[in-house]
Amino acid sequence: MATTVKTPDTTVDLAKAFAESGIGEVLDQLERELVGLGPVKARIREIAALLLVDKLRRDLGLTSETPTLHMSFTGNPGTGKTTVALRMADILHRLGYIRSNHLISVTRDDLVGQYIGHTAPKTKEILKKAMGGVLFIDEAYYLYRPENERDYGQEAIEILLQVMENRREDLVVILAGYADRMERFFASNPGFRSRIAHHVEFPDYAPEELMAIAELMLARQNYRFSDDARDAFRRYIATRMQQPHFANARSIRNALDRARLRQAVRLFQSRDRLLTADDLMTIDAGEILASRVFSGGAGSRAAAERHP
Repeated sequence: MATTVKTPDTTVDLAKAFAESGIGEVLDQLERELVGLGPVKARIREIAALLLVDKLRRDLGLTSETPTLHMSFTGNPGTGKTTVALRMADILHRLGYIRSNHLISVTRDDLVGQYIGHTAPKTKEILKKAMGGVLFIDEAYYLYRPENERDYGQEAIEILLQVMENRREDLVVILAGYADRMERFFASNPGFRSRIAHHVEFPDYAPEELMAIAELMLARQNYRFSDDARDAFRRYIATRMQQPHFANARSIRNALDRARLRQAVRLFQSRDRLLTADDLMTIDAGEILASRVFSGGAGSRAAAERHP
């Protein structure tokens, strides 16, 4: 005989709930902050919709169990994983899943000790700081080093798994890193996979998106490319993407920092003349073409990230 579930005679205004939650503002902020990443933004909107509906169900007494909210963000460096994690913390907080929107970002070194008895206190201290918010573990696969019998990462993993299960109403953990390495990490640590509710894949940026990111980064600091510099930077992107250790938006930011330095040196060398605001704002082609990326050779390519 089929079981009939009695539901409250209540209506819910989903549009009103969405507006009152404020998560629309967070999603709009994410749209402004990050160029491209359409699949990521769509996935975050889906998760936000799921969480909002779940909150309404809880408010009506249709469910009482806290959902599993731990996540995995996979992709290459510089694809916006940390920024999206920050906005996810905002969404979770506004919907009442965590007490605060604070995010603690850590790596293996913050969690794993170097001698017996050192790891547990370190890991527990980080968890204490993150409690009530989001713990973001970058390159999480470095916690597990099976080739080293005396490695203490396994102790940190066991503590994390216990807290992810028993304190999931007060802490959300986001694991991040390269997709292939994260897959091997989950295969070696099934306890993590079983506790991850949402997997978000971050694609690499296309050249035109990287150019838009560069323009946006400059505009935020009141800089701009000259026409020739813009053309030179497009060439820079195309060349740099083919070289080792390319890190998407992170490499773009590093390149612009070096360009700004070269511009400052150029202006200082002509300090005998009066400068206009346009002079102070404009990056010329020479500031881009001076990059080692254009010099060729294995040594230059290896140094590209250190000296964009």
